[in-house]
Amino acid sequence: MLRLIPWRRFGTCRGRLARIFPLRLQEFYGVIYVFLGPEGRQQGVQVTPRDPGPRSVNSGGRTEQMKSVQNKAPLFTAVKNYVAAGIVPFHVPGHKQGRGLPAFREYVGEATMAMDLTCLPYIDNLCNPSGVIKEAEALAAEAFGADHAFFLVNGTTSGIQAMILTVCQPGDKIIVPRNAHKSVLGGLIISGACPVYVNPEVNHEFGISMGITPEAVEWALQQHPDARAVLVIHPNYYGTTSDLAGIVRVSHSFGVPVLVDEAHGGHFGFHPDLPPSAMEVGADMVASSTHKLLGSLTQSSMLLLREGLISPSRLKAVLNLTQTTSPSYLLLCSLDAARQQMATSGRELLDQVLARAAWVRQELSCIPGINLLDTSVAGTAGCKELDLTKIVVNVRNLGISGYQMESILRQQYRLQVELADLYNVLNLITIGDTWDTVKLLVEAIKDIASLGFDQKLVKLTPHLPRLPQVSVLPREAFYGETVTVPLSEAAGETSGEIITAYPPGIPLICPGETITQEIIDYICFLKKENADLQGLEDETFEQIKVLRHVEGIGHNLMVGEAG
Repeated sequence: MLRLIPWRRFGTCRGRLARIFPLRLQEFYGVIYVFLGPEGRQQGVQVTPRDPGPRSVNSGGRTEQMKSVQNKAPLFTAVKNYVAAGIVPFHVPGHKQGRGLPAFREYVGEATMAMDLTCLPYIDNLCNPSGVIKEAEALAAEAFGADHAFFLVNGTTSGIQAMILTVCQPGDKIIVPRNAHKSVLGGLIISGACPVYVNPEVNHEFGISMGITPEAVEWALQQHPDARAVLVIHPNYYGTTSDLAGIVRVSHSFGVPVLVDEAHGGHFGFHPDLPPSAMEVGADMVASSTHKLLGSLTQSSMLLLREGLISPSRLKAVLNLTQTTSPSYLLLCSLDAARQQMATSGRELLDQVLARAAWVRQELSCIPGINLLDTSVAGTAGCKELDLTKIVVNVRNLGISGYQMESILRQQYRLQVELADLYNVLNLITIGDTWDTVKLLVEAIKDIASLGFDQKLVKLTPHLPRLPQVSVLPREAFYGETVTVPLSEAAGETSGEIITAYPPGIPLICPGETITQEIIDYICFLKKENADLQGLEDETFEQIKVLRHVEGIGHNLMVGEAG
């Protein structure tokens, strides 16, 4: 007798099966065929193989034939043709090609308003693509080395949450870095999943969190063999990458898929001097912010899938549940155009980006009081490689904070950095930069450094408190009844809010976790040092919302602490 048993049904046995079977289970689809004899005993196991190997998406190595195929932009072309046809609309949107909003049309242009369309037969439907959107997504999958690509118009946030919903049911465990983006918390609340947190490494000199290690992930999987997935950030905001290939090997040895937040790494894989993309090293699902570094419009992203451990139909069902049914065709066309450009010219464009970034680094490294995050961090705990297009400028030795540097650059030089924290400012060099723009940045920082500052910046050495106990799941904490109490008296209570400290950007407490005196003392210390604390409704951080009722909810799970 032949029975089909989903891989997830093996629960806590999956890790043991992965180590016992002579074949590696991560190389197979997520269904195990179990032959049962007359008495119901297992007679053998048959699996369907898949190709687990990494794929190079480096455009520099493409054949001219492949580049010719990638030179098409089917969706963008279809929309332009539709506009050029002069069709009179009797459908939404109500502005009717901008005629109903003349002041706005005059500013943004007639073509922009004419491209703001709804789902129509000629230009396909994002919820069930069968025409030009399907073709555009297939080209994106090829360009990024995936089996499937899905266009997103709700940002990478929707992609991250879709990944979690695809692999987790209520109560399922998922291993995540403690410094994950807040969209992960949203995904946990929506799905009802239980986080198993792994602490990232911390670079104390720059005061920033780094990545997680394969050893920490393996420890977490050993403690929680029933985890449904491992989520990894690749890279973090500052450009450091975990040993993602090592994490993939470890996770797949347990039969567990790897989900990747690649919001800041969409350009990876298109140049050999950049870290490898998540798809290249064998990740299963990747949410990539095409708009951040590849030129598409803000809020447009892609979700990439490698078949095997995750069902494409399940992912598509989740996206149809969470994505809008009225997608912006401006966003969709920008994804198509950005893919076309990177697939055909990415290597050449990134040659220029890296050359300009290298020049900026060389110039800034000669300025007294300036310290740059550079390749010396590569190979240290939590950092496999560094994205050199992200220039982290540490200004602590100038006697000012990163916040002050950001303010001076904006107000006096009309330059806006990507991020500022207590010690650093982060500058991104992208395909949109020119030699003129990067020279403006270098000259401005040189001017500011020459001013001289009298004040002393207190040097914090963050020693994070131990990870707290999970009393209830994030979903139950979100929907639970709360009361407000003084933070100083909250020890032993279950938090209804999140508190994150910058540096290093790691949450000290999350909804559903038990507040400890150690955490309270640490927050008080950070307040005295004027560190940046975020998350509470009370901006003074004197009051915190806690759950009124905790008993009877039925969960008392410890988070996994490693690293």
